[in-house]
Amino acid sequence: MLVLAGCASGPDFVPPAAPSSAGYAATPVTPLTASAPATALGGAQRLDPEAPVDAQWWRGLGSPRLDALVERASRNSPTLAAARATLAQARERQAARAGAHLPQVDAGASAQRQRPGPGTAGSAGGSPQAFDLYGASVAVSYPLDLAGGNRRALEALAARADYRRYELEAAQLALGGTVAATAIAQARLAGQVASTRDMVAAQEEQLGLVEQRSRLGHAALNEVLAIQAQLEKTRADLHLLRKEHQHNQHLLATLVGAEPGEGGLPAFTLDDFVLPAVLPLALPSQLVRQRPDIRGAEALLRAASAEYGVAVAALYPQVTLSASAGSQALSTAALFGSGSAAWALVAQLTQPLFRPGLAAEKRAALAAFEAAAANYQTVVLEALRGVADVLRSVEQDAHALQSQAVANSAAQAALQLARQRHALGAASYLEVLDATREAQQSGIALAAAQARRLQDTVSLYVALGGAAPTEAGPSASPGTASP
Repeated sequence: MLVLAGCASGPDFVPPAAPSSAGYAATPVTPLTASAPATALGGAQRLDPEAPVDAQWWRGLGSPRLDALVERASRNSPTLAAARATLAQARERQAARAGAHLPQVDAGASAQRQRPGPGTAGSAGGSPQAFDLYGASVAVSYPLDLAGGNRRALEALAARADYRRYELEAAQLALGGTVAATAIAQARLAGQVASTRDMVAAQEEQLGLVEQRSRLGHAALNEVLAIQAQLEKTRADLHLLRKEHQHNQHLLATLVGAEPGEGGLPAFTLDDFVLPAVLPLALPSQLVRQRPDIRGAEALLRAASAEYGVAVAALYPQVTLSASAGSQALSTAALFGSGSAAWALVAQLTQPLFRPGLAAEKRAALAAFEAAAANYQTVVLEALRGVADVLRSVEQDAHALQSQAVANSAAQAALQLARQRHALGAASYLEVLDATREAQQSGIALAAAQARRLQDTVSLYVALGGAAPTEAGPSASPGTASP
């Protein structure tokens, strides 16, 4: 029986094969992005498969205030606190099951007073006498795990504890990415609010001049109405930008575990950030070992495999060994005397004969394993798609910023030329205001393009799963069941 107890039901778990592709898209991604040298945040970025992912990747954006904000969020986030508590719960359940797998020892003591009935043996011819009976014992029981069901159950709990650990890692990664992206969005919105406010001032001045020309008969009413409509549209855009900026501030406060009305959060501008010149690019085969959501899906697959082994083990004989030693006596003084010793050895074998539900449980566990396998494939495919999308964004947004930088330079040159012509009397002040509005709109678009490049960098770090895990491996034992 000891030899059989070393076995476990079900085949050993085999991790899913890693993706064999060398890239993320049919068309290879350009290893060096386009650049706009004369523009802030417009430098070229090189994708390096050999570059490691820093565990504190957000520090590469060069903003100490962002670093402090991410650390504050990690300390105060209720989402992370809930994930840590859930992980602790899973580990304690694993520990409880591990303790149940060991021999169980119980101590007992009893005291009872009995009076036999008149018809019991030995009471004929007289009234039966009441007596006291005292007992003390120590009992040991051990369920012999012949089919390995207990070990498979322990493996399943260990895998689910791993899943909770990967959930915590994924929550930490998502929190850092969201804080960084929100800070970048705040910087973009702050710049757009300031530029739009300047644009409103310029259009108000332009409207005043046109109204004055209209009163003098030098401008038609439709010209006044057109400029007025444009001004009101710009004012509406300003209100929408302010609303988005305020919502963004509320979100940032919530992410760091503060109430939206507390205040005291740093204000960001695009000048607070730098664009990393080198970006890491893990291969697909490395990605499945880095992303916590993929590793979590594999942990669930491993748990379903072990639970299938538990269902198989229930079909085999169950053996329980137990022993007890103690003493019984009619008085406490004689309880530990030489004639009061009592002991028992019990071996119990149970073999299910007709229990149709066990077969159904086995089929249900197999179906759960197949569902976990399909879920794992879905997670891997979505992860690969996510990285592919971000890589295309890094590539195309760099080209977009390059073009927007050229457009902004042209708009600024046109504004300078309009001012020169106005100084020479060759252009009206309205032309200067038109050129000013075009330059401001171009500046707003340029700020948005710069912010997109920063956010692409954040998205790539998050899509790659942050830093590769440093732990030796999952807490489950090497031999795990798999159908």
